Amino acid sequence: MDARIAVLASGAGSNVSALLDDPHVGPSVALVVSDRAACGALDRARARGVRAVALERGHYGSREDFDLALEGLLEQEGIEFVLLAGYMRILGPRVVQAFRDRILNVHPSLLPAFSGAHAVRDALDWGARVTGATVHLVDEEVDHGPIVLQEPVAILPGDDEETLHDRVKEVEHRLFPRAAALLADGKLKIEGRRVHILDQTVDGP
Repeated sequence: MDARIAVLASGAGSNVSALLDDPHVGPSVALVVSDRAACGALDRARARGVRAVALERGHYGSREDFDLALEGLLEQEGIEFVLLAGYMRILGPRVVQAFRDRILNVHPSLLPAFSGAHAVRDALDWGARVTGATVHLVDEEVDHGPIVLQEPVAILPGDDEETLHDRVKEVEHRLFPRAAALLADGKLKIEGRRVHILDQTVDGP
């Protein structure tokens, strides 16, 4: 795979590590960006010799200014694909449009169920028996774009938010590098909400 990938993250960065550890995807990760200067994801990138940049929203006068700075950084670095690995800011329309069908997000539920920032907690509160992980393409709506890969995770008796999230993360760490490799290798064909993977078809909702 010959591509330049940027990973955007806001937290500890376990999915960043999973991407960097992947032998197919890791060598192509050229940039890790966070909206928080004190971010484990940036530390993980620096430890691997990957350029790590903090773009904090408070340093910009408006959301539009922030989006312009992010788009400019991605273009300056020659980025071709963007991976959202626990990135807690909503990408503005100019960034989504600039990288149309080249942005992936990983989400800790079986979308369209339990979208939003508290998916694991919401699944527990709802009394669901099954949740999971989803990797999807990003569009202008939150947790909405066409689904690339999904895998269920059973909710066990006695699960709390931490134990369930740990098992969901294990699935995310497998699915996200696979989906990123498919995207960067040109093996995804998007037709509306349907994503074709070679001779396989994964249906979105």
